[in-house]
Amino acid sequence: MEAVRLTAFRRWAGVPRWVRAVVVAAVCVFAYGGIVHLGDLLGVRPGGPGPSIPTWLMVYFTALTVFDPLAALLLALRRVEGLLLGCAVLASDAAANGYANYVLDTAPGVTPGRVGQAVIAVLALALIVAAPRVAPWLHGPLRCARTPGRPAGA
Repeated sequence: MEAVRLTAFRRWAGVPRWVRAVVVAAVCVFAYGGIVHLGDLLGVRPGGPGPSIPTWLMVYFTALTVFDPLAALLLALRRVEGLLLGCAVLASDAAANGYANYVLDTAPGVTPGRVGQAVIAVLALALIVAAPRVAPWLHGPLRCARTPGRPAGA
């Protein structure tokens, strides 16, 4: 167990605190999102998608029960694929929730769903803006040849 803990610490050695903070925040967002979408799928979350939701949208929200935790895991493992998946998940989730809350929901004014959609949209924008500065610090086939702050070949 101690070896696993040391490996996890070494994985993040030399990475600036702000990058760690962005990744930890994103991991928390995706873990929470996975729980929310699982709750929707199981029907245990009040205010979740109703029976009138189109099948394609329900399939998408069901897929997020896999993609949210996968993005969290890949980011925790310091993989650039997690960052790319996370950006795609948040942007598409904001769009899907926008459709559900503005097209399907005809209630006037501000609703809890619309507030949630706005939060998801802000999180998507924040991660997309941060991604180019975070990506070079992550590992994966798309990373830069040289990690910032480290000599070439390190």
